[in-house]
Amino acid sequence: MPGGFPSPLDQRRAAAVAMATAVALAWVAPALASTASHPAHAPFLNPRPAVLLAQTVVEKNTARETDTHSRAPLSQATAIDVLGDKQSTLIQLSLSRGVTTEIYTLANPYRVIVDLPGVDFQLPADAGRDPRGLVSAFRYGQFDEGKARIVLDTNGPVAIAKAAMTKARSGPGVVLTIELNPTGSAAFGEGTGGGRQSTAPIATESEPQKAPTSKTPESKAVIVIDPGHGGIDPGAVGAGNLLEKNLVLSVSKRVQAQLEQTGNYDIVMTRTRDVFISLNERLKISRKAEADLFISIHADSIEQTYAQSIKGATVYTLSERASDAEARAIAEKENASDLIAGLDVAKGEENDDVKNILIDLMKRETANFSAEFSRTLVRSLKSKISLSRDPERAAAFKVLRQTHAPSVLVELGYVSNAEESRQMQSADWQEKVAKSISNAINAYFSKRTAAP
Repeated sequence: MPGGFPSPLDQRRAAAVAMATAVALAWVAPALASTASHPAHAPFLNPRPAVLLAQTVVEKNTARETDTHSRAPLSQATAIDVLGDKQSTLIQLSLSRGVTTEIYTLANPYRVIVDLPGVDFQLPADAGRDPRGLVSAFRYGQFDEGKARIVLDTNGPVAIAKAAMTKARSGPGVVLTIELNPTGSAAFGEGTGGGRQSTAPIATESEPQKAPTSKTPESKAVIVIDPGHGGIDPGAVGAGNLLEKNLVLSVSKRVQAQLEQTGNYDIVMTRTRDVFISLNERLKISRKAEADLFISIHADSIEQTYAQSIKGATVYTLSERASDAEARAIAEKENASDLIAGLDVAKGEENDDVKNILIDLMKRETANFSAEFSRTLVRSLKSKISLSRDPERAAAFKVLRQTHAPSVLVELGYVSNAEESRQMQSADWQEKVAKSISNAINAYFSKRTAAP
């Protein structure tokens, strides 16, 4: 709902479904030995509410928490356990200290979102991969400035039966316990987090990297480098626990450094650290920078059955029709990034706009320029690293839907392939790839700016 207060329908639905639960914790230090939880209930209204939320608070009289947007973490998450069965599932998160926590559900697909301000995750690398009870998987990471997030994928609609923080049984710290029970899809409605995506701005790092706002013949070409995924969205997870988000950020920074050495370009990075950036925000960064070229850098993975036989880089351009079934599947996976991070993406909200943009793109020179750069990049990569069987492909990648600039998405290879994964982690390999990408950019702009 775009602002205002809940409609009568929303209010009736709110009474029938499991609402979001905000949990705040602290305790009186001198009385820890005898302290018990004393929940008090108070209404909490989302600034752009779709539903009325319930809030559970455990009182404290310690010093107030510092600013949640501070760089220093307020708390560390040191362990997480998922217990129980499909009738009742418990999630227990160990924290070094209590923080205000917000918990709510989303549909399409069914998820439970746990937002924790100022939390730094110190969890095992393989946490969240094994299904248990109502939880099929979960992931965690930085979602926004000063905000960490856990996204629990559930195997059906669930209700938040209980959420509370208690003192750890042994040692310092606290334990956040969330109990999930199954519920029906009708009772679940459209999810208690409906309409929430606009309430928390997505972090963008484009502000300190000012690019020209109006071009002149003397202006440098603006290159937007887009390291895929980030924060709570790890991307592909490969052999040796290689995370796509870390690999592509490292390569992107190397490309940035090599291009800056030429002095010929203004470089804008969509992210420079491990933080989540939505697909829409990436497009906005490119438009605001008035990009002359947009390069989104990714890595791929495939199921273990074929993992050791499939490797190599691929360069994608935008097309309404995918060049093949594999290209379509990869685009669908990359386009699901916002859902993975726990954003509530409305169904069909962009269908008409996307169709119009795609038709427009096919008529514009940007499509031809994208294809030209794709060929140049493939030739440059071929001299340094392995390419896939069909290294030039096309599909409907959301991040490539740009009418203002040529754009490509490059998959550097398959992190699921053990041999390629080892190579990708090498500084020499990353430097070779970065050099190939920067060489392709130089060749592309040299050709376009050459005198007739």
